[in-house]
Order: sequence, then structure tokens, then C-alpha cells
Amino acid sequence: MQHRIIVLGAGYAGAIAAGRLARRLHRDDVTVTLVNAEPDFVERVRLHQLAAGQDLRPRPLSEMFAGTGVRLRIARVTGVDVDRRTVTVADPAGGTGELAYDTLVYALGSGRHDQDVPGVAEHAFEIASRPGARRLRERLAGLGAGRPVVVVGGGLTGLEAATELAEARPDLAVGLVTRGALGDRLSAKGRRHLRKVVDGLGITVHEHTAVTAVAAGRVGTADGTALPAEVTVWTTGFAAHPIARATALEVTGTGQIVVDPTMRSVSHPDVYAVGDAALAMGPGDQPLRMSCASGGPTAWQAADAIAARLTGGKLPNLPIRYFNQCVSLGRREGLIQYVTADDRSVGAALTGRLAALYKELVCKGAAWGVAHPTLGLPARRRRVVPDAPRTDRAVRTPA
Repeated sequence: MQHRIIVLGAGYAGAIAAGRLARRLHRDDVTVTLVNAEPDFVERVRLHQLAAGQDLRPRPLSEMFAGTGVRLRIARVTGVDVDRRTVTVADPAGGTGELAYDTLVYALGSGRHDQDVPGVAEHAFEIASRPGARRLRERLAGLGAGRPVVVVGGGLTGLEAATELAEARPDLAVGLVTRGALGDRLSAKGRRHLRKVVDGLGITVHEHTAVTAVAAGRVGTADGTALPAEVTVWTTGFAAHPIARATALEVTGTGQIVVDPTMRSVSHPDVYAVGDAALAMGPGDQPLRMSCASGGPTAWQAADAIAARLTGGKLPNLPIRYFNQCVSLGRREGLIQYVTADDRSVGAALTGRLAALYKELVCKGAAWGVAHPTLGLPARRRRVVPDAPRTDRAVRTPA
């Protein structure tokens, strides 16, 4: 019988893992099924562009995985039973089904984190999903000149959203609310450039401000101030997909699945978690942040570990580390903040038009990597060895 591998979620991490597994393992021995709610691959790192009115290139999954051996199942995951090793799904037409697996790769990612602030779900827009970005796009299209738009959240997503909207719609009054100082995790050079761009775009920044409520037409803050907001965009971080919490998997308080260095669940060895769904440790024994930069390496690690365990090979030990944080500040400006392995800013930073081009190449490279997840892998797929010794001794192998 073929070993059944199911990958849940075709974001950056899930799509890379599925393609890499199909390349690693022989089709006579293994089936790789990729389950995703939408028929297209969504470039999440570009959703602020979509919200600002730009059209993104469609990337149908059927075309991206044509000829790879990956089986696509367009359906929404409604449940996972890790004891029975089954996944329940709902098809777009309303039908339901159950899929059995031998190995599961959980890559359902994350969505908006409301931070338990009243009114966010009812009144704020999000750009953590394509439907959310489209809803914001439609709302902004009907917004008249001079109307206030408030972006809540001073992290990288908030910075990209605020600058993109201000550049695309200079007729709007765009504001940015952040709990700390503007760009407080950047180097001095990075902060100076960010301030220059933000001021040039006319963005009003509310620093050291905590939002305590969102209502129709306004944002309430901890000091009692009500900021006018015809549209509120919520970008205060991400929350893991809730399905993992409803399983017997060991998860953290954030809903992420606890994994070992090979991305395998510490409670259920036939389940692997990658991307935002996993609590994976990086340099300095610090958790990897939810990001595209973490998703790719965790997917490589999981796929190579699964292949090694099925074929009796050596486990990978790919160091997962950071090199830079890439921030688009509209279409003409950018900021590349260089960081330590554990993601702390250093003095060096690339700014301006060159940084914007760099960020664009990174975005294109990320999408290319999804469609070509096997760069450097041998063309010959390895056969599954029944009852092969599954050594857990980690050794370094090429990515």
C-alpha cells in the first residue's frame, strides 16, 4: 500500500512542503495530497498591494503543480482527528468528505489577531487573507477624498499597509497607530529612513498609543482619545488557525503546534507542522516569528525529515536563521533591515529605491520558490523502505 501524505494549506510553507515531498519520494510508494480552500496560490506578502487597488498576477495551483505528482483537493478543512488519523473537509459545492493519512503536514497558517479588543471583528478590516484584502479594497474604492483611514499596528505589516495606502490614495487622511515608537525595532538608520518616508507621504503617526476599542467611525485609545476612522485596518499581529486547538495535539497558548527540530509534533509523531502553525525554535532558543521568512525553511526541514524517515536516510539539520527584514514602503521606497541570526536589528540597512527593488525581488523569489521547491535536489526519487531504521540522529544535509 502507498504511504498517504496529506498537506493541509497551500500557503508558502504548505505548498513548498508538498512539492518537495513529491520530488523526494517515489510515486509508486507515496501519494502526496495538498488540501487548500482556494484554487489559487495567494501571495500573502502582497495583500497590502491588493487592498490598495493593484491587481496581482493569478497563480492557479493546478498550473503550479502540473506534472509534479501532487494531488490537489480544493476544500476547506473543518476538522482533524489525530487519533484516527483523518481530516474532514468541506468542498466549495457544499459536500463533505473524510481523508485518511499516514503522515500529516499541518500548514493552515494564521489569520488576524484581534488582541481581544472590542469592536475589531465588527468594524475593522484585515489584510491577513485575500478575502479580507478584497473587502478593504472595495471599501476604499468608495471612500471620498479627505476621509480618515487608520492603520492599527506598527509592525512590518502595519508599516507596509499604511505607506501603500497613503501612496496609492494621497487624497485620504491616513494615520498609523503604534504602541511603541515608530520603527522601534529598527536600527537608527532604518528609523530615520522610515520617518522620512512616512512624513513625505503625509501619514499621521500616533506613537505610544494603545487602542482599546474600535467602533463605526472611530478608534478609541487608552488615554480616552477617539481618533476619527472612516476605515480601520487591523494589523496587530497574527493568530494561528484555530483547528489545531480542537485536536489532541500539544499546542501552545497561541494555538501553535509544539514541534521538535525536524518540525514533528512532540505529541503525535505522524504529524508535522510548518510555517505559522508551528512553534519552532530558532537561534538563541527563540521562537521563530510568524513570517514567510520562517515558512520556507520549516517546510524544507519537515519535507526532508519525512523523506529521511520513510527511506531510512539521515535526518536533516538545516540551520534556520534570519538575515534581514524586507519592508516595502509603497512602490518607490523600501527598507532592508539587516539582522542577527535571531532577528535583532544591526546597524546596517539598505534604503530607498534600491531597497524597493530588493523587496520586489524577494517577493518574486518567494513565489518562484513555491513553484520550484526542489532546487538542488537530485532528480531521482527515493524509494520507501518498509520498516527502515528511522534514525533520529540529525546530520547536516544541503537545502
